Amino acid sequence: LCSTSRKTLQAKGWIYTGTYRGWYSTQDELFVPESDVTEVKNASGTVQKVNVESGHPVEWMQEKNYVFRLSHFQKDLLHWLQSSEGVVKPAKFKNLLVHWISAGLQDLSVSRESTRVHWGIRVPGDSSQTIYVWLDALVNYLTVSGYPDKNFTWPPDCHVIGKDILKFHGIYWPAFLMAAGLEPPRSILCHSHWTVNDEKMSKSKGNIVCPYKKVDKYTADGIRYFLLKEGVPHSDGNFNNTKVQHLLNAELADTLGNLLSRCTAPLVNKHQIFPSYDQESFESFTDGQEVLNRLHDLADKVKDKYVEGNIYQGIDEVMAVLRRTNALVQNSKPWELAKCDSEEKRLHAVLHVALEVLRVSAIVLQPVIPVLAARILDKLR
Repeated sequence: LCSTSRKTLQAKGWIYTGTYRGWYSTQDELFVPESDVTEVKNASGTVQKVNVESGHPVEWMQEKNYVFRLSHFQKDLLHWLQSSEGVVKPAKFKNLLVHWISAGLQDLSVSRESTRVHWGIRVPGDSSQTIYVWLDALVNYLTVSGYPDKNFTWPPDCHVIGKDILKFHGIYWPAFLMAAGLEPPRSILCHSHWTVNDEKMSKSKGNIVCPYKKVDKYTADGIRYFLLKEGVPHSDGNFNNTKVQHLLNAELADTLGNLLSRCTAPLVNKHQIFPSYDQESFESFTDGQEVLNRLHDLADKVKDKYVEGNIYQGIDEVMAVLRRTNALVQNSKPWELAKCDSEEKRLHAVLHVALEVLRVSAIVLQPVIPVLAARILDKLR
């Protein structure tokens, strides 16, 4: 596939032979534009040039390469980014791409001398050159689509990436696709990273979080819930054991678990049933209509947030309804209603609504806490 894609770009005139000159960062594996190179003093006091973005040293290099006409696609890339509000989410990353592209694009070297890069796929017809990672790795996304067979499926609805590879997937990749006559992804969801106790994770600091150990401590559902609730796309999340414990206690135990316990306690729900609903009886609760209104819109609101990639906002919608329902139960005092036979309809009405809130909440939370959601739904059968 890599060779096929490279041949396609060559045949269409998008690749040419050139002498590539520039500042090269071995650690970043890329040529760095002059505007992104600065001078710094290292620990020994020696002045050296480094990549502004990564801080890694660069060296001047000149070699024969095959070059992709990236500069030709500047207008096309800007048009793609501006064709839809949600083509790259969150907006801050879309704006960053627009800034990079508007500053001007240079043609991109897509090969390296084989004497320097021994691994990789040789350029078809020129074994002295190795196809570089831009083309090699990125075109692999086409593999699962069935490309280049006739009935391949493309483009993807959403491409999920990390912010550290935004330039490669938001500029190089769509440009390669356009050059090959293919559509870019319909949308790109770019997520941020995780810190630990407000510090970047690194082996040297010994602060890398082992997810398996955290699963043993908090359960898989607990870790999933924390990561999806705190891992917002637009900024880095912070992993902290105290924070994990507090969130799980406050939301899964005290909010979700508390409502379930209240509505299924034998003293309140003697026959362990999902009672029938009586509208007239429920209207006697002053704050009941607000809960019904929130419940009516809950599934659609959560779905919209999930589709946007804002999972945390979908969870917030659920928790808001659960907290309001807990307040309804607290104010209606079903444990008092259960003591009087004449209040049975009112008891059943409030239990029905509370249990329905739990049912819908469990359904929409299945992608987040699948095991716990299944247990709740089993209990409500």
